[in-house]
Amino acid sequence: MSFIEWGALGQVLVAGLIVGAGIPALFALGLRLLAGTTTAPDARTAPAAGKDGGAPRTIAIARPTPARLAGAIACMGVVVGAIAYGLVFLVSGGH
Repeated sequence: MSFIEWGALGQVLVAGLIVGAGIPALFALGLRLLAGTTTAPDARTAPAAGKDGGAPRTIAIARPTPARLAGAIACMGVVVGAIAYGLVFLVSGGH
């Protein structure tokens, strides 16, 4: 006689991994795709701010490419959809 329902435990584990790790990972991936790459000037030619009276360094942050932007929008869309589905599920009395 087993007191543990292994099928139900497996379902809870999979749902916890998807909601607890998958959705935040998608959100982080979407933010990373939105972040542009930085191109700093050569450190040997540009003095740091405050050293020897030099001008502060300028760091240019490029805009994300269209492919990265589309990926970020897709990731954020999945996250927003999952949140909306969870709210609708809870409000409708889902058990």
